[in-house]
Amino acid sequence: MPVNLPVSSGVAFPPVFHRSQRRQGKPATAGKRSIFAQEIAARRAYGAKVSPVREVASILDPPESAMTCEALTTREQGSQPPWNSYSFQGPHLVTGKGLKSQEAEQEAQTIHEENVARLQALAPEEILQEQQRLLAQLDPSLVAFLKSHSRTCEQAEEKATREQRPGRPSAEVTGKEVIAPTSASVPRQEDELEPETPALALPVTPQKEWLHMDTVELEKLHWTQDLPPLRRQQTQERMQARFSLQGELLAPDMDLPTHLGLHHHGEEAERAGYSLQELFHLTRSQVSQQRALALHVLAQVIGRAQAGEFGDRLVGSVLHLLLDAGFLFLLRFSLDDRVDGVIAAAVRALRALLVAPGDEELLDSAFSWYHGALMFALMPSQEGKEDEDEDEEPPAEKAKTKNPEEGNRPPSELARHDVIKGLLATNLLPRLRYILEVTCPGPSVVLDILTVLIRLARHSLESATRVLECPRLVETVVREFLPTSWSPMGSGPTSSLHRVPCAPAMKLLRVLASAGRNIAARLLSGFDLRSRLSRFIAEDPQDLALPLEEAETLSTEAFRLWAVAASYGLGSDLYRELYPVLMRALQAVPKELSSPVPRPLALQRIASLLTLLTQLTLAAGCIAHEASSDSAEASLLATPCSITWTQVSGLHPLVEPCLRQSLKLLPRPEMWSALGPVPTACLLFLDAYYQAWSQQPGLCPEDWLQDMERLSEGLLLPLLEHPSLGSLWESLGCCSPLCNPQSCAVAPETISSLASLGCAGGHPPLSLAGSASPFPFLTALLSLLNTLGQIHKGLCGQLATVLAAPGLQNYFLRCVAPMAAPHLTPFSAWALRHEYHLQYLALTLAQRAATLQPPVAGTDVALCHSMALALLGRLLPGSEHLAHELLLSCVFRLEFLPERASGGPEAADFSDRLSLGSGGYLGCGRGALLAQACHDLPSIRSCYLTHCSLARASLLASQALYRGELRRVPALLLAVPKEPLLPTDWPFLPLIQLYHRASDTPSGLPPADTVGTALRALQWVLVLESWRPQALWAVSAAARLARLMCVFLVDSELFRETPIQRLVAALLARLCQPEVLPNLNLDCPLPGLTSFPDLYANFLEHFEAVSFGDHLFGALILLPLQRRFSVTLRLALFGEHVGALRALGLPLTQLPVSLECYTAPPEDNVALLQLYFRALVTGALRPRWCPVLYAVAVAHVNSFIFSQDPNNSDEIKAACRSMLQKTWLLTDEGLRQHLLYYKLPNSALPAGFELYPQLPPVRQQYLQKLRISGVLPHGVSET
Repeated sequence: MPVNLPVSSGVAFPPVFHRSQRRQGKPATAGKRSIFAQEIAARRAYGAKVSPVREVASILDPPESAMTCEALTTREQGSQPPWNSYSFQGPHLVTGKGLKSQEAEQEAQTIHEENVARLQALAPEEILQEQQRLLAQLDPSLVAFLKSHSRTCEQAEEKATREQRPGRPSAEVTGKEVIAPTSASVPRQEDELEPETPALALPVTPQKEWLHMDTVELEKLHWTQDLPPLRRQQTQERMQARFSLQGELLAPDMDLPTHLGLHHHGEEAERAGYSLQELFHLTRSQVSQQRALALHVLAQVIGRAQAGEFGDRLVGSVLHLLLDAGFLFLLRFSLDDRVDGVIAAAVRALRALLVAPGDEELLDSAFSWYHGALMFALMPSQEGKEDEDEDEEPPAEKAKTKNPEEGNRPPSELARHDVIKGLLATNLLPRLRYILEVTCPGPSVVLDILTVLIRLARHSLESATRVLECPRLVETVVREFLPTSWSPMGSGPTSSLHRVPCAPAMKLLRVLASAGRNIAARLLSGFDLRSRLSRFIAEDPQDLALPLEEAETLSTEAFRLWAVAASYGLGSDLYRELYPVLMRALQAVPKELSSPVPRPLALQRIASLLTLLTQLTLAAGCIAHEASSDSAEASLLATPCSITWTQVSGLHPLVEPCLRQSLKLLPRPEMWSALGPVPTACLLFLDAYYQAWSQQPGLCPEDWLQDMERLSEGLLLPLLEHPSLGSLWESLGCCSPLCNPQSCAVAPETISSLASLGCAGGHPPLSLAGSASPFPFLTALLSLLNTLGQIHKGLCGQLATVLAAPGLQNYFLRCVAPMAAPHLTPFSAWALRHEYHLQYLALTLAQRAATLQPPVAGTDVALCHSMALALLGRLLPGSEHLAHELLLSCVFRLEFLPERASGGPEAADFSDRLSLGSGGYLGCGRGALLAQACHDLPSIRSCYLTHCSLARASLLASQALYRGELRRVPALLLAVPKEPLLPTDWPFLPLIQLYHRASDTPSGLPPADTVGTALRALQWVLVLESWRPQALWAVSAAARLARLMCVFLVDSELFRETPIQRLVAALLARLCQPEVLPNLNLDCPLPGLTSFPDLYANFLEHFEAVSFGDHLFGALILLPLQRRFSVTLRLALFGEHVGALRALGLPLTQLPVSLECYTAPPEDNVALLQLYFRALVTGALRPRWCPVLYAVAVAHVNSFIFSQDPNNSDEIKAACRSMLQKTWLLTDEGLRQHLLYYKLPNSALPAGFELYPQLPPVRQQYLQKLRISGVLPHGVSET
């Protein structure tokens, strides 16, 4: 049977017709034929008769370029081809449908030939007239239909013609095709367009059969045009930021090709990329792929913004803009999507928003440091401001609204202050559990969800508890991602993580356990974690049916989870079961350390193992100590434990060789940095081992003392003399966040409602968190030295030689230098806490060595004391035990005051004699006061321990952590630090508390032992002012003056005590020194005070009531009245408390500052000058009552009445003349003479100023001029 090739046609498929239209054709010869087959057969028959040639347009649809309603011009007619040049091969519109099949084609051809004959017989003008007549008679819709049908046939035949001639190159259309209106009644579009407007070209020509394409709307087709040229930015105007699909910020003038998919049809279509507004719009698209793409791009933008890639190229913060636009709740809505791709993109964006890159890596690397498992809660510190706002409410309303307010606040309001609280309020946890449990997402989504849960658990104890108590959430994580049996995994990527062990799942449990003892106990007892810990620790990572990297990470997290549980004294029963495994792991450590290329994951696993053994050793050593306590709490907590000292005593011989082997790499910095926390973990284990060994009651002390001597002579002393250790001490200053505040700079995209450590860009090697940081190793070394020195007193002197290291001395000098208080951010608080550990341990070792005779050579105890004072004011919450120990030992230790024995008191007396205006008029020098203060140092310490007491619960928790009392440790998650434990002016704290208690006492009776408390506080402040002035540099001179004034406001008798008078006079003299007095600024805000004028007004009232002319009280009244201070203070005295002038009898010789400080420059406040003059004239201010202010008032009034400044206003000039006239007419000849003949101040004279023997010529001329003008009367003597 012959096979015929298909006949080419102009269309891909036959025209579509309704099946009700009956086809006329020959009956099928071989059974029933389908409609499609019939149509193909008809096409083939027609193609055999008519060759495909290009037909001309019909009369009803002539070429648009030649069709107009007017007659053609002669030129236009000549340019047209003759009508008979066209060949009409077949009918164009009439097809013969509806007739019988044998007659249809013949009739259609006959009609066609008749039409052609008539057209050829007509002239062109007659053809146009006939066309106009037909157009006027026919329906416009029918005309439009005929025209569209003609175009369709032409395009189909032209396409068929091109296909039959493949060798001919296709011509590109360069012109613009204008779309004509489909109705004759509608004016043509080209007539309306301006000549310079480019015509709109369609990419395709609409066909008749296309649905709803009968009317072309040009305004909706502009998007099909070519892109406009890219607008170059000629000015510095701001432009909308646009991002690529990878989240990269695109430059405004970047011209990218369109095939990248970055161009769209929104605003600025010529610019590539998507703006945030457009991405938000896409997230609400009905197309799931667009929603997923938009969320993916937003996640990339957030990640790059947190990494600081945008720098200063953007105005404002991307995260701020997104959160303000509701991005948080957009993500939450996207999590409820039904499409898995959108859910995956939403989870990835949520992770990018919540989890700052680098934070978890930093916290994991510091886990094996000294108390490295402890960290501050990652929640916004602005919560404290909200609490302050709530505290301002009345107590009754606060009690009613505080508890329900948190739950009744909408999530949007919660999210403004705390993003994570706002998310938790939207039932995020149940949705994440549903995604994990029901939808079974891919590995990337599972890892993102686990990472988000870890971040939520680090937020606070409340958030961790909500994660634990979310129904079936933790059960799903443990069941699905920590199974005890699973199918072996290959080395390639896996399609699902369900029923496969996952390291982030183990880490989530570890972070939850760190939030509190109760959570850790519930995890161990309620989720069968013991069997899972045994499963993942018992086998080596190489033997687990997992990729090696994943297996090592999982084993490391299992060790860390067990170590966290052991930090509470929990999980120690596993030690007996896994003892052989731990021994085998310890024995393999030297082999791993000797590897030429250390593997970071293996070293992290070794460090985690050593940290676990450290906690287990502490747990074994603290049992006997806790059981011996008689308190009810100790008996409740001292439950039987399955681990004993004999079970851990054999660990030391295995760990010490690891330390020795790692110390061999100390001279090689690159290898030493590669070891990571392994040497640190070894030192901390030895520290815990000797601490626990010394607490065992049934063992011989000689055994551990000899072992300590062996360790010291064979390892530690050679290490202390090693030059490489000296280089570590030298690098302390470079890596210190305290000395380099820029290392704790806030990340560029930090937002207050979402706390993070801001480690996206990593840290340089020479920083506290860097790979070459000396802080972890040196802190662990100092901890071990302290433990050995505490147990073996004979080793203390040898071990304390480390304090003489030049690098440590230089580091201390930089730390005690005046510097601004570090700004507390989550990262700075974390870094400073580790730095303060090193400082505290060094000071503790110095305190132990200070009692030795002879003292350790090269140790600067004065520098150590200054360091202790500085550290005490910097310690953060969570370090209450360290602050308490500093108050007990270092701060008030007599050995840390070498000035006492080196002539310090005598030098103070000699300095006071040399200085002018000293306070020695009370008959007791500063040297005697300092000597007495050194003698009373134990009483001073008791006073400050009482008044600087910390919260008892916080102190007990901190003591349990630092003393290793594991069963009393409440949590490893510390409260958010808002400020240091003690204020910067803590030396004045007893005085402040006395003032507040006296103010709050209704009866006005002073508190008990007021004199003793004030005396001890003033003694200590004097010691600091004299010998440790740098300890008070953060307290301004105005604040110190305000604190001294509080002594007089406590009651009416305290300031009369002779010891108090002497101490206050000495401190006042220190404030009035020439190098201190210029720094006295009473206009600056003072901590704890609304304003200094308010305090001064209260001080004046108290002076009027109880002073009885006390000279020291008067000196404090006069000090703020200096000319450079605010006029408000002088107006308060001369306007509201003028009666106090009679009691201000301080002699001019006892004035602590120069009299010129009150008289220069001349007073310019007219109201105050009038008060001065009124007090002088009325006799309220007299030289025998108040000599200082009398001299001051005379000087300023004299300067005012003889003022001849031409710039003065008319009011001031009138006031001058009026006051001079009144002075001229005074009957008090002495006052008149003082005001007219005043020369200059002189405190050596009884009056306090000098007088002219006669009026100077300038004043005489001025008086003569006033006399002539009639201001002054005639005939009054001038002498």
